[in-house]
Order: sequence, then structure tokens, then C-alpha cells
Amino acid sequence: QRGLMKRLNRSGRVRVCADIEQLPFSERAFDMVWSNLVLHWTDLSRALPEVYRVLRPGGVFMFSTLGPDTLKELRASYAEADGFEHVNRFVDLHDIGDMLVQSRFGDPVMDMEQLTLTYASVDALLKELRSGGAGNANAGRPRGLSGKRGYASMRSAYERFRIDGRVPATFEVVYGHAWRPQNDRRSAHGESIVEFHPRSEGGRR
Repeated sequence: QRGLMKRLNRSGRVRVCADIEQLPFSERAFDMVWSNLVLHWTDLSRALPEVYRVLRPGGVFMFSTLGPDTLKELRASYAEADGFEHVNRFVDLHDIGDMLVQSRFGDPVMDMEQLTLTYASVDALLKELRSGGAGNANAGRPRGLSGKRGYASMRSAYERFRIDGRVPATFEVVYGHAWRPQNDRRSAHGESIVEFHPRSEGGRR
């Protein structure tokens, strides 16, 4: 492993840990930006313009993120247990496409697929989610710990989804790509740019 790290360091690759909503790169720095399962943790109204900023004209942005049907079984089970939001709300692919256009990207293409993973128990599902750093960022989340009674109620409600001895968890994976146009005809605030070239008295511009 140390040998591999040394070879990577010699290759000139640079690793930067940064906030996607405030990228520490100059404007038009990259030909491509690739984002894998990051956007659903961000404020898209801030992250997408930052990605646009660091792309060169003609550059492409490719990404995957999670859609609104992600963990729908867990969301429905918690809804029966109490009145709080326990599962993050994810943005629909159509809304992501609209936000790409609003952020001045061109020719956005969106697609999605649903993947279903199964677990021996709800506890096993929650353990895997926590190990991946998943947390509840909803404004309507409970401010304290869930009580044992509420947690038991959620687990009981989840049992109705069990199939062949396993509990399922749906993940809606959204894929997309869009381009920074070669000739950007809008300002940083989204206004259209129209150029006027008045003619001189001699007929020349």
C-alpha cells in the first residue's frame, strides 16, 4: 500500500479535501468534473454554479446522486412510528435537470435506476447506513434521540416489507451529465448577453 501511494504521488496527481459549494480552484480549471454520490448532501443552488465556474467552455459535468424513492421503506416505516422526518428528502431528477439549466449548463441528460438491497434485519440496514456516514439533515428531524418505543414501532412496521426472510431497501440512483457551453451567452446571474455593434458614419462597425 505504501508503494502504491508513493507511485501515485510521483505521478503528479493532487488530492484536495474541499467543500463542493466553495471549490478552491480557479475559474475554468478543468475539462471534466465527475461527482459520485455527493450532490444529495449539498445545496444544489450553490454546488452546481461552483461546478460550472471551474469547468472550461466545452467541459462536461458527469454525476450520480440519490433520488426521492431512496429508502422509501424506511421512510414509510418511520412515518407510522412518529410524526418526525427520519430519512433525508432527495431531489427528483427532473428538478435537478431544471437546476442545471438555471446554473447555465447546456444539454443536460438525466436517467435513473432503482436498486434494491436486502438485509437480514432493519438493524443491519441502519448499521450499514451509519457506517457510510449517513445522517438525517431534514429540518423536521427529531431534536432528541428516538425512544425505544418509537424505534420498536418502526421495526415492527418495516416487517411488512420482508420477503423471503430478508428486508429490502430501495436506492434510486440518478445519473446525469451536462456541458458548459463553448460560447456562454449569459452573465453570472443568468441574464442573457446581447452584443450591439453600432455602425460608424462611414458604414464600418
